[in-house]
Amino acid sequence: MAVKKKTTKRKTTTKKKAAPKKKAAPKKKATKSKAKKPAFGGYAISFAGRNETAEQIFGKKPIAPSEMTKKIWAFVKSKGLSNR
Repeated sequence: MAVKKKTTKRKTTTKKKAAPKKKAAPKKKATKSKAKKPAFGGYAISFAGRNETAEQIFGKKPIAPSEMTKKIWAFVKSKGLSNR
């Protein structure tokens, strides 16, 4: 005796429901002046007015990013450019 297997039909949906449109958030009124805020935490370094080029700081040979970071900090500490 042969046993018949049940075949299941799947529904295929080609139409997708459109996502409900989101309302735009109301814009806040600019009551405060847009003054630049000071740096929050960490170091604040000012390179303003410096005449050194990258070649003078890093040298002419290609170096790794970790070496670049070390040389930048050595430069900042030697010139006193940090706020600490």
